[in-house]
Amino acid sequence: MARWLPRSTDLTRFCQKLNRVKTLEDDMMETSFNRCLSTIDLTLLGIGGMVGSGLYVLTGTVAKEIAGPAVIVSFIIAGFASLLAALCYAEFGARVPKTGSAYMFTYVSVGEIWAFLIGWNVLLEYMIGGAAVARAWSGYLDSIFNHKIKNFTETHVGAWQVPFLARYPDFLAAAILLVATAFISFGAKVSSWLNHVFSAISMGIILFILIMGFVLAQPKNWSTQEGGFAPYGLSGIMAGTATCFYAFVGFDVIAASSEEARNPQRAVPRAIAFSLGLATGAYILVSVVLTLMVPWHTLDPDSALADAFYRRGYAWAGFLVAAGSICAMNTVLLSNLFSLPRIVYAMAEDGLFFQVFSRVHPRTQVPVVGIVVFGLLMALLALIFDLEALVQFLSIGTLLAYTFVAASIIVLRFQQQKGDVPAPVRSGQPNPEPHEGPSGGELKEYESFSDKLQLVDRDKSKEQREPGQLKAAFEPYLEFLSDFYPGEVVTVAVVTLMVSAICLCSILVFGNTHLHLPTWSYSLLLVLFSLGFLLSLFLIWAHEQQHNTQTFQIPLVPLSPALSIILNIYLMLKLSYMTWLRFAVWLLLGLLVYFGYGIWHSKENLREPRPQRVSARYVVFPGGSLEERVQAVQPSSQPAAGLPDTDTDDCKR
Repeated sequence: MARWLPRSTDLTRFCQKLNRVKTLEDDMMETSFNRCLSTIDLTLLGIGGMVGSGLYVLTGTVAKEIAGPAVIVSFIIAGFASLLAALCYAEFGARVPKTGSAYMFTYVSVGEIWAFLIGWNVLLEYMIGGAAVARAWSGYLDSIFNHKIKNFTETHVGAWQVPFLARYPDFLAAAILLVATAFISFGAKVSSWLNHVFSAISMGIILFILIMGFVLAQPKNWSTQEGGFAPYGLSGIMAGTATCFYAFVGFDVIAASSEEARNPQRAVPRAIAFSLGLATGAYILVSVVLTLMVPWHTLDPDSALADAFYRRGYAWAGFLVAAGSICAMNTVLLSNLFSLPRIVYAMAEDGLFFQVFSRVHPRTQVPVVGIVVFGLLMALLALIFDLEALVQFLSIGTLLAYTFVAASIIVLRFQQQKGDVPAPVRSGQPNPEPHEGPSGGELKEYESFSDKLQLVDRDKSKEQREPGQLKAAFEPYLEFLSDFYPGEVVTVAVVTLMVSAICLCSILVFGNTHLHLPTWSYSLLLVLFSLGFLLSLFLIWAHEQQHNTQTFQIPLVPLSPALSIILNIYLMLKLSYMTWLRFAVWLLLGLLVYFGYGIWHSKENLREPRPQRVSARYVVFPGGSLEERVQAVQPSSQPAAGLPDTDTDDCKR
């Protein structure tokens, strides 16, 4: 039976295949796409992805059912939490200006299988998100016409009572997706121009809502007679934060578009900062005017803004709100259809997904096959499927992508830059490189002992400046860590940090409810896992990191990405078990695709050198000495390379 067990070398090689990272080109600005997007174009794409129907629906829902007027504080905290993830995307987008977003960022730093699973989840996230927005767009337009479209469809086509299928086919939702797919396939410039139009209309209507809302504001609606500013207390504010966090998930469209930006090193960080700031300001200000116009407990969660204007005697304003909502949903549709084919293209270009999706149209310079195929799939989802049960699935894919991007920032920041030769730093080991003089010319001769001591100290401090190596200040206390290769300790510490964060958040979420832990064990586990998290953070910080002034870098590394990791894990664990079950099923399907196709067609797999058989040849010379030559086996018709014919004759004799 032992014959059928895999050898340790085979297992090691297999694990190396799973965790191999992408090799980046020397010129990362070279692309088959059209670099035509400016900072304004990227900013409006980000705003379109974030300020959608949530502005018109989510604000009223959270204010009425979760947080009250303190929804303002919820949006502030959610905006800050989103900023941590957005800064990670900004650094990667500027440093690796390639399409693929979270998939690409994970591939260049963490490993292949993790990148594939991130891309696989983002793929489903965009498909379900686009189809859900299309159905919401259809339902909103249908409600304006008193549900005549729905009634006509049920009468002439019929209604279904089948699990996982919609009650009736939504032809309007499918049609708007097909029209959007056609516009997206015309090229990035056309898509950007169309997004400009809808974004301008949407922002104009938001400005009208703010002006009219402050005119009609009544401060008494925040008074204690109406329940006060925070009727649900701190728990309501934090619960509202968890819901409001998903309003900001659209900024990754900017990172996905970095390969089409004219100057991604500058445009991507600025666009992410501008779009996130404007979106956060819009959500906060709309929440202020909404809760000041009417008492928060009387809001209509389905159409809060339109209902608020109607109750204040401005029924005509409801039509403007409806127009703004439809325009905002159009921008979200464009954002989903714009990002999804580009992520699929990146996976196909790397060989992890089917090669047909890596084709770029020579004239429009967009992945037209991916746009058409996934546009049709999205339209099919919107046409016949019940998406309400699947919408919560969007959250787990987004949060998982945020988590891996934050971890990738830490790993990449402490890796040696391209061209550096990693070597373990051992105390007392001399520097093999020759030392130049102050002017960079001939060697300087050191006569005195103090001169030699200064030279040794200078060389020792110079050795500690490579990224991933232990800082010189910590070497006397953590000398045993100097024997590892640069980046090894950081990688292990990142894994330990994520495991500690998962355990810590699990105790916080399930300790008192599902696990029913006694107080002493609950407190003890919290302390232990918190110490593990902080110790991992300290070990990462104790190593040198890259300092690149040419592109944007997130400040306070590794603290900022670590906070993003623990926040994302906490929010993931708050999701329902059905969401995790569907997530597991989708992951299994992804693993089948990866092991059936991706791992064999990966370009990194083709770059790996093939193992060759070697043989040892011994040549006995007349003098009686023995010389060993180890060479590759060659056909018998050719003499071995580097071995003279006379030697070959000697072997025959």
